[in-house]
Amino acid sequence: MRRGAPACLAAVLALGLVSCGGGGSPGGGGTPTPAATPAPTPTTGGRLFADPPQRSLTVGDVQSIIAQAVGEAQTRGLPATIAVVDRVGNVLGVFAMTGSPANTRISRRTIAGLAATGSEVGLQGVQVPTEAAAIAKAITGAYLSSSGNAFSTRTASQIVQEHFPPAASTAGLESGPLFGVQFSQLPCSDLSARMSDGMIGPQRSPLGLAADPGGFPLYKDGVVVGGIGVAGDGTYGFDPDTIDRDRDDEEFAALAGTQGFTPPRSIEADRIPVDGTSLRYRDVEASELGSLQGSFGAVNGPAGTLVPVFGYSTGAIRAGVAYGTNTSGIRRSTASEFANRDAYVLVDAGGVPRFPIRAGTDAASVTNPLTAAEVRAVLEEAFTVLGRARAQIRRPLDSRMQATISLVDTHGAVLGIVRSPDGPIFGTDVSLQKARTAAFVSNAAAASQLQSGGAAIARYVQRTRDLLGDPDALTGQFAFADRSGGNLARPYFPDGEVGPLAGPLSVERPGRFSPFMTGLQTDLIIPNLVQHLGFVTSGGANPDTPRGCTQLPDAPGGGKRLANGMQIFPGSVPIYRGDELVGGIGVSGDGIDQDDMVGFLGLHNAGQRVGGIGNARVDIRADRIVVDLDGRTVRLRYVNCPFAPFLDDPAQNVCEGL
Repeated sequence: MRRGAPACLAAVLALGLVSCGGGGSPGGGGTPTPAATPAPTPTTGGRLFADPPQRSLTVGDVQSIIAQAVGEAQTRGLPATIAVVDRVGNVLGVFAMTGSPANTRISRRTIAGLAATGSEVGLQGVQVPTEAAAIAKAITGAYLSSSGNAFSTRTASQIVQEHFPPAASTAGLESGPLFGVQFSQLPCSDLSARMSDGMIGPQRSPLGLAADPGGFPLYKDGVVVGGIGVAGDGTYGFDPDTIDRDRDDEEFAALAGTQGFTPPRSIEADRIPVDGTSLRYRDVEASELGSLQGSFGAVNGPAGTLVPVFGYSTGAIRAGVAYGTNTSGIRRSTASEFANRDAYVLVDAGGVPRFPIRAGTDAASVTNPLTAAEVRAVLEEAFTVLGRARAQIRRPLDSRMQATISLVDTHGAVLGIVRSPDGPIFGTDVSLQKARTAAFVSNAAAASQLQSGGAAIARYVQRTRDLLGDPDALTGQFAFADRSGGNLARPYFPDGEVGPLAGPLSVERPGRFSPFMTGLQTDLIIPNLVQHLGFVTSGGANPDTPRGCTQLPDAPGGGKRLANGMQIFPGSVPIYRGDELVGGIGVSGDGIDQDDMVGFLGLHNAGQRVGGIGNARVDIRADRIVVDLDGRTVRLRYVNCPFAPFLDDPAQNVCEGL
């Protein structure tokens, strides 16, 4: 490396089935049409965003959704498990059809001539409760969607693979824009709530986010109110080829469940392009569905039963909560909590903020930790940039960007989280992952922490040092944004080529990548996932995973630096006071370039406002690292801001020279 010029788990036990009383449901037949999108709540007092209308799923809605999905699954001869969640991830009901498999196997990609063994297997081949797969699919549909975009698990599959778009003919293209997002919303996350916390969200997912078709968001009056997931074919996988059109029975059943609860057609994923490629929402059409089953009473008993899922559902149907209320765990902030009146914050059931703005907790490691005033300035300035930015993944065109912003100190302690009113829920946990990852990989303690995580983790340090030609790599000499660390975490290095070299934080050999094994990101949290699945399948007889991911040592004073896992796609930068690392900021919810810009430019503007803090000096940023590859050089990346990004200003190259 040199500085360059600027510019596994045994088969799980089946869950017992418990019968619950049924009831009537709305009449069915035909294909219901979604209600018209209501006018947004008018903005007042100089606000830029409208609050999403508060809508929620009723018990009758959940019954109707399940009945419709069961009816289509019966038509197709698919004994399946159906899960329904609300927007913040509360499981509202899980229905297991008679004959639905108790366990589902996570798909395992086999490579000719290579037998994936040891830690590189990741989660491939692991058997999980089918209920867990269905819940993960439902949460994915709900969490990736908003009033401006509707994404399904098929969409998720498209954006997390080693090439975008994934297909046999696209080898050599860069990895998906949200590469790694599947390992978020983890059951060990210290941000994600648990069923024992009540109905507040965001709730955790038993398997993170899903890439297996069969999960969709649910809408009422144009507002996302939850998601549905269907699992029944015995495999929890992904779609490796988006050129063809699949005939997936799980997707048919899930689509049937959404009828009457579909998003506006204009915001479905296939109406939203990324890097010139239209995203994929579904491979099947509503016109191909059979007659809808409208009666929950007709299926509850004759076709199967509601089932409990320990840690997620009691076995009864419950109503969802309305997003934006204290009960949901996310509400609009007050003036004393955050100056910008458009901001939303995470709260407990009593409305008390869970992550109020505070000063850094890392005085044992940092000479001058971040002050509360500095944290507030960074969050306010970043939110201002967000409010001016044009969205990439929202419709209509020229909508404002919506996302979540998180800020941490060098120990990974949360110093503040704010979000825009309609940012997708997934970005809450992910923005925190990003902030922590930037602060961790830039930290002088990164190598020693990884080397203390056991042989399977320690090997990533040596691989990184070998590739970079630097025996001191990962000891704080360079500032790593998530875009930089993501360069090192791709299954091909450099990303966008197909060659013999894998990124040192990725799987060891190119071609072994799977959405269920990304490398260091996966190895860090596999023990947590295995422990949690043991908790679910044992009905609580085995202990649950702690609140705090990874087996790495605690930071001084306690707490994990990566307490909700690592993230490896762009949208974060480390925070410096002079040459001293003091924290990290992460942004997630829109296009990755927009996320990059909000963190980078917001931090710069805060430094101009309060002095003393800012982005890393140019000559220690990771884009000064040049890797020698057989006579040619490859430079890492730091951030990439969008061109002409603002709705209120024609300025271009807004991050240039900063």
